[in-house]
Amino acid sequence: MPSEDIAKARDEATLAELPAVSIGVAATLKVLARAVGARAVVEIGTIMGASGLAFLEAMAPDGVLTSIDAEADNQLPARRFFTAAGVPSSRFRLIAGSPLEIMPKLRDGAYDIVFINGDKLEYVEYVAGALRLLRPGGLLIVNDVLWYNRVADESDESDEAIIIREALEAVTASEAYTEALVPVGNGLLLAVRN
Repeated sequence: MPSEDIAKARDEATLAELPAVSIGVAATLKVLARAVGARAVVEIGTIMGASGLAFLEAMAPDGVLTSIDAEADNQLPARRFFTAAGVPSSRFRLIAGSPLEIMPKLRDGAYDIVFINGDKLEYVEYVAGALRLLRPGGLLIVNDVLWYNRVADESDESDEAIIIREALEAVTASEAYTEALVPVGNGLLLAVRN
């Protein structure tokens, strides 16, 4: 079960009609962050902070979350939820702006986890940028890869389904990753950087 703090952030996202991570996804993020001993996490898509809280609750006490969102309005509630949960401001960086412009400014090989949950139409570019950011053994997590079961339907030619398929193919075709698709929430792609 998610913590009360994560539940509040999920509820606020739902009320704002934003896609909140599912309870299962939040729990999985916590387990993965703890399993890799995460100290540095990049999140593409703040969306009120539920996923960020999952990472912060599981990371090392000195771990830092860098959360990027194109919409600054999504980050104001996240800051409020992080602060209410007792997370010191030194443990998170909320960066408003285009992830495609900000990701290249982050340090190479410095991150334990890159979590992609932003604009589905930019997933291919996010996946490409994530490889440079991850340390060897680091974890790429891509959310919503089943996209309401539309990605598996090859006759579905909606923009989101096509782009997510291309992002999945980029990871599975790469020798840089060992990957698995996990049917949690709306689908998670997990890929460890070799």
